[in-house]
Amino acid sequence: MSRRGLLLAAALGSAAMLFVALMFVPVLFGASQFMFGGGGAGSACVDTSEAGAQPAEAQDAGAIPADYLALYKKAGKEYGIPWNVLAGIGKVETSHGTSRLPGVQSGENYAGAGGPMQFLEATFKSFAVDGDKDGDKDRYDPDDAIPSAARYLKHNGAPDRMRTALFMYNHSWDYVNLVLDWAKRYVGGDFSVVQSNGVECDDNQLPANADELVQRIIAFAMAQRGKRYVFGANGPDAWDCSSLLQGAYRTVGLSIPRTTFEQWPYGVKIDKGKEQPGDLVFFNSGPGTSSNNPGHVGMVIGKGKMIVASCSTCSPNIGVKSYKRSDWIGTTRPLARPDMKRKVAELAAQPQSAP
Repeated sequence: MSRRGLLLAAALGSAAMLFVALMFVPVLFGASQFMFGGGGAGSACVDTSEAGAQPAEAQDAGAIPADYLALYKKAGKEYGIPWNVLAGIGKVETSHGTSRLPGVQSGENYAGAGGPMQFLEATFKSFAVDGDKDGDKDRYDPDDAIPSAARYLKHNGAPDRMRTALFMYNHSWDYVNLVLDWAKRYVGGDFSVVQSNGVECDDNQLPANADELVQRIIAFAMAQRGKRYVFGANGPDAWDCSSLLQGAYRTVGLSIPRTTFEQWPYGVKIDKGKEQPGDLVFFNSGPGTSSNNPGHVGMVIGKGKMIVASCSTCSPNIGVKSYKRSDWIGTTRPLARPDMKRKVAELAAQPQSAP
């Protein structure tokens, strides 16, 4: 083959590899959405009301040391984590502290983990619980390690997103399945965990104390649950925090500014504790923000909850969460502006088309 032919073949080969890579990368990113429960619009709601229920022990639970069984049950009740899942972790990690391998009684294993629940030191420091109230948080002490594991699972989405939380505990789906196999055995086999897709049934009911206009605004925002957060996106397949709310208001013929920084001074300020469905709640979150220049926003739906497009790595990206958090700095009511009131009145006076 001539030099020119070789160069052409190499160029075609590189182009083919690039094409494969471009095809493969979205598959990976798409898979991660389903792996961590990103879901999609229109996903059926998941009933999470019994996610933290404490099942009765079965015969196999008798093999768990009595002191560990009591600690699993205590931590499970305190953190709303099924106790048998904690027991499944304890079994897989160290056989409930009875293993004599390095890193169980003292020291660390090859990965740097230690104690009966096999915590990395840095992770334990972040989530450690002084379970026995002795003034010391010790990852080798089951009194501390077991409730710390429950707290860590809770941080990662348990019990409503249990498989996700277990995967974050140890990044292996084989590990997740093994833990859950033991969890089933300890309660006689009739057990399954909840894995919410971000659309939870107890959030589906629209606020009864809101008028029809506000219910329509909220209904649109709620229908976006399970879609992706993409900074700068304007729908319909992806949104950021402020565009989601702008889009929701737009569906009823009302216009609010596009960005969080513009939305903050737009509405009438409302005292904390007096917020109503449809109000906007703002947070001192994100680069360049401050207590009077919030960078994140959600919409009140009631009972201390908001519908919000959180972030691209959040689970779910868009969903229902509490707005009563430490960085909540204020609330506004766009519908209280005089010009918005006039616009609402104009819309109400327009003849309605027949269904």
